[in-house]
Amino acid sequence: MAKDELQVLNALDVAKTQWYHFTAIIIAGMGFFTDAYDLFCISLVTKLLGRIYYYDKGSSSPGTLPPNVSAAVNGVAFVGTLTGQLFFGWLGDKLGRKRVYGITLMLMVICSLASGLSFGRSPTNVMATLCFFRFWLGFGIGGDYPLSATIMSEYANKKTRGAFIAAVFAMQGFGILAGGMVAIVVSGAFKVKYPSPPFEKNPNGSTVPEADYVWRIILMFGALPALLTFYWRMKMPETARYTALVAKDAKQAAADMSKVLCVDLEEEGQQEKPKEKKQSDFGLFSGQFLRKHGLHLLGTTSTWFLLDIAFYSQNLFQKDIFTAIGWIPKAKTMNAIEEVYRIARAQTLIALCSTVPGYWFTVALIDKMGRFRIQLMGFTFMTLFMFALAIPYHHWTLPHNRIGFVVMYSLTFFFSNFGPNATTFVVPAEIFPARLRSTCHGISAASGKAGAMVGAFGFLYATAGIGVQKSLIILGVVSLLGTFFTFLVPESKGKSLEEMSGEAEQENGNQTQTSHEIRVA
Repeated sequence: MAKDELQVLNALDVAKTQWYHFTAIIIAGMGFFTDAYDLFCISLVTKLLGRIYYYDKGSSSPGTLPPNVSAAVNGVAFVGTLTGQLFFGWLGDKLGRKRVYGITLMLMVICSLASGLSFGRSPTNVMATLCFFRFWLGFGIGGDYPLSATIMSEYANKKTRGAFIAAVFAMQGFGILAGGMVAIVVSGAFKVKYPSPPFEKNPNGSTVPEADYVWRIILMFGALPALLTFYWRMKMPETARYTALVAKDAKQAAADMSKVLCVDLEEEGQQEKPKEKKQSDFGLFSGQFLRKHGLHLLGTTSTWFLLDIAFYSQNLFQKDIFTAIGWIPKAKTMNAIEEVYRIARAQTLIALCSTVPGYWFTVALIDKMGRFRIQLMGFTFMTLFMFALAIPYHHWTLPHNRIGFVVMYSLTFFFSNFGPNATTFVVPAEIFPARLRSTCHGISAASGKAGAMVGAFGFLYATAGIGVQKSLIILGVVSLLGTFFTFLVPESKGKSLEEMSGEAEQENGNQTQTSHEIRVA
């Protein structure tokens, strides 16, 4: 690697943890807060949508979304997310991380608001409009995955890089928690203001007209945190690693870095940009990439795919599991708003007790234990707890054992977050070359969203066709496969990005036309 480039990047690697690192975590993390809120809040209101738009007068049970409509409403955002991850991942390497970072946030803001304004003369029109805007919401969310991970990895020093990237992702836990809390507050307020009888006492009166505002307010609230951070996101400079290694402008990289980090840089000229592509600048579809990083990409894509089958199945359909074991009362014993309140309360309890702590255990320990050990441990415990729930399933459905089921079920969430849900996000941002880093992270994340779609669509039909017990056994097998594919993922703890990607070796010895004197303050 060129000497002046290497010095700029070494200065980043050894820079002390500073205030701007935490600012970057908040700026990037608010995107993930919004991502999680928007992706998971839909599961809080799908039963309400069924009651409002798909109730047949005279029916003995509340209205429910038809399986195809439910699958579309739950899964269409994942289709958009997958598309956005691939597109913005590629664009982030072509145009730079900063130039496309604001676009993803504005898409999330606009489409969050538009989702809550989905109107139509018939249920089909309302659902079609909702699905349209949730697709584009997912498209914006998808872009945030590779861009936020890559930006944070390229700003961080190598000592605490894992914790910083994991902290950005950990904001997802707060987003899930906020979704439940907002649903509790909104449904609780409407429940007090517009009381109504349970469905079994008055089927028509159990869903008040004002219930239509509940789901809209919950969906639209997701725009607020993203909007609050838009200005600061646009103020972030391009990452020094992109500028130095991809744009080939070490002087500008040094100047950008000195604006936000306390690193003293004195430039003595600017490196001339190479006119020809060096042999080491291999592309994504080259044989050289396949030899150096092919197995790594297989490892990151396969583990993320398998993880998200289990993770999103659990998150999106935990309300059905809780109903099946009797933790949430039967639908006909509640009115429409009460059902939203009960579902939100259950999901918030799970998030508070297991989801959020799991993320932050990863933040605290990832640079001590390493990515590989945490991921392997997480998949292993997910497998054990899935089988422990599934094999004696009848035991857990008995009334006096329900608390035990909830505790065991919560532990699967804890070890997915103190495990592969965090590490599958972190590792792809560390092990690939700078010119392909965002693209490869986008591919890995898109593979995860393909798994999420398998979970969202497959689990919906699986629980109806083969039941909860066999569905849990399948999720246990999926988690077991994740432990095997983890062995394809390299350990990046304590190593620089250039060491992991091989860029330091590939370009070592190249001559530069100017030099930089760099000292770390």
